[in-house]
Amino acid sequence: MADGTRRFRDGRGWEKKAGYSRAIRRGSRIHVSGTTAADDSADTYGQAVQALEQALAAVTELGGTKHDVVRTRIMLAPDADWEAAARAHVQLLGSVAPANTMVYVGGLIGDGYLVEVEVEAEVESS
Repeated sequence: MADGTRRFRDGRGWEKKAGYSRAIRRGSRIHVSGTTAADDSADTYGQAVQALEQALAAVTELGGTKHDVVRTRIMLAPDADWEAAARAHVQLLGSVAPANTMVYVGGLIGDGYLVEVEVEAEVESS
């Protein structure tokens, strides 16, 4: 785009239904939309790993790496296990240790979803 905005869409269907992109990069900043697991039958840990992997893949598609991640947000459905979600976060981002918020919410859109994550990255200028 003329303003330098780049978009990444993964084509999972939610983007078209709700009119958004999985991730957007403008300048050095990458914002990844709320991302859920591809397999909603997995447990909290499995869903958290899948969602974080998909969000990190979006960062990579827009020229960043996991080391550029500065903030994560993890939203948990009432039945989710926060310790399992935290374990997935440590596994994938523990060496980066971004700022993080984890909250329980009233529910997530879509049956069976326990975890939704958002990621923000700041890519250093080359």
